[in-house]
Amino acid sequence: MIIATAGHVDHGKTLLIKTLTGIDTDRLPEEKKRNLTIDLGFAYLPLDGAETIGFIDVPGHERFIRNMLCGITGIDFVLFIIAADDGPMPQTREHLAILDLLGVSRGAIALTKIDRIGEERAAEVTENIELLFADTSLDKLPVFPVSAVTGAGIDNLKDHLLAAATDLPPRPVTGNFRLAIDRSFDVVGAGLVVTGTAFSGRVAADEDARVLGADMDVRIRGIHAQNARAVSGCAGQRCALNLAGTGLDKGLIERGDWVVTGDLPAPAHKLDIRLRVLKSEGRPLAHWTPVHVHLGAAETTGRVAILGATKIAPGESGLAQIVLDQPVGAVHGDGLILRDQSAQRTLGGGRVIDLFPPARGRAKPDRIAFLHAMEDADDGIALSVLLEEMSNGLHLDRFAATRNLTDADMAVLTELVPMKSVRTEIGTLGFSEERWAAVRTAVLEALAAWHKKSPDMVGPGENRILAGTGIRLPSEAAVAIAAELVREKVIVKEGMGVRLPSHQPSLHGADATNWKKIKPLLQNEGLRSPVIVAIAQEIGSDPRKVESLLVRAGRHGLVIRIAKNRFYLPETLRKLAEIAETVSADVEDGMVTAANFRDATDIGRNVAIEVLEFFDKVKFTRRVGDGHEVIRPAEEAFSSE
Repeated sequence: MIIATAGHVDHGKTLLIKTLTGIDTDRLPEEKKRNLTIDLGFAYLPLDGAETIGFIDVPGHERFIRNMLCGITGIDFVLFIIAADDGPMPQTREHLAILDLLGVSRGAIALTKIDRIGEERAAEVTENIELLFADTSLDKLPVFPVSAVTGAGIDNLKDHLLAAATDLPPRPVTGNFRLAIDRSFDVVGAGLVVTGTAFSGRVAADEDARVLGADMDVRIRGIHAQNARAVSGCAGQRCALNLAGTGLDKGLIERGDWVVTGDLPAPAHKLDIRLRVLKSEGRPLAHWTPVHVHLGAAETTGRVAILGATKIAPGESGLAQIVLDQPVGAVHGDGLILRDQSAQRTLGGGRVIDLFPPARGRAKPDRIAFLHAMEDADDGIALSVLLEEMSNGLHLDRFAATRNLTDADMAVLTELVPMKSVRTEIGTLGFSEERWAAVRTAVLEALAAWHKKSPDMVGPGENRILAGTGIRLPSEAAVAIAAELVREKVIVKEGMGVRLPSHQPSLHGADATNWKKIKPLLQNEGLRSPVIVAIAQEIGSDPRKVESLLVRAGRHGLVIRIAKNRFYLPETLRKLAEIAETVSADVEDGMVTAANFRDATDIGRNVAIEVLEFFDKVKFTRRVGDGHEVIRPAEEAFSSE
């Protein structure tokens, strides 16, 4: 269990932690000099036969609220400290407001310095505390009168903390590992160590990880969890990670960075959130208000864009988008706190909903509906609703990344939630069964209209299959949807076009006669198709007439133009594509180059370049530097006849 302190300056937080654990959390020379907590301090209390309790001692002074905010995220329990002689003070109220905004609900109140007051004053302060905490997430916390000087009440408080730790339900160790870095330092003989609170997942020694923010690949050399050497660290623990890696630079790692594993998204510049404004605010929070943003251990600045309205009234909540000056790492459900432009006053707080807002239309009705569905804490319910609502499909990869779901997590969800998934170059799209049926119907109707308008043509290319359907998706998605419908046998791939099974375009008259002469020439050349001039010479015709015929044959799906002077039969391109697949599988980096493709096909360098450039154009391969990466199966990209 991780416990954070909270409360006004000079109310005895650090002394109480020392009395409970024997550890002085003030470690900085300036803290010793001023007898004032400035930065986070840490202490541990071992449990008999159980896990150690970790304490995070936070500053109480208003000038160091940013450090306090760094320490209270990801905690299980708050130990609220209120001096009996002073009673609740300004920072008592601000800390309470922050914890309430973050939804912290487990805790206890230590009424310190009771040796300085009488019973009547203790009763009065206790009553004031109960009134202050009422109607917050920390309502009805037990109050423990204590004195760190005399030791009064200390045992009762300690027993309560130990019981709370024992009774605390284990935090689910799900999702990818995430640790919010709050310190980094060098250890002689070990190297760089970072510390922080683990928000999710599990990490083991010798496992690969990344530092988000610093953008570094690292290896976990060693782990201390809850102040003890361990083979792994997990959600709900204070961890110290000994990092190693090429190019590892302590100077590039900052408080607020994250150590993560798995396919977590890069830090985001925009976050869609549910925002609640404090009741104590004197006026509504207006659109485009400049703010300080605190999330995890990070602090940055930005502006608040109110979604679907122009302001949020005090005590109310609404949807908003935070436009950040510096990106921060986040996932769905992360709590954040907003303070005013001068960082003097807490304005409100909320929860992250989505990390992938659209470039335009952030407040359109369909986007607002998406955010309402995405808010649901239950992954299965959110997925079901979104699949039903998203007529253009749901980006399943973004859904998983936003909600920190592993591949195993998504596999379980997709078994529970009926859907049609379509893998595209830009990620996997998910459709409910009803939505997929609507897509299928829309495509069939659009193809029927196409065939009626152009009866002599095979049909549109894969990338244009959604034209006229009202479905707005990138061409990469259209290509994948076309391939899926071909697999379902509701449409037919012919050349580089698609058609309804009932549509059978064919050449007639002289075109049919001349095609019978040309097709054998294309077949007999093997993998190296002849140029137009060579074909014209062979059949004794004008090159311009041959080119015109080949263009018309292409409209019927009989031949495919890959370059200005060269046409291929679909089945020949299929063979070349299959060779490219083999080459990709045989080389270490998976890249098909003009050289290795030429050697595998014996078609010459110039023709190899023409073919590979065409493969890029039709989304069979993707250019990466000087090579070409195969991005979908040959059998999907090219018909066999």
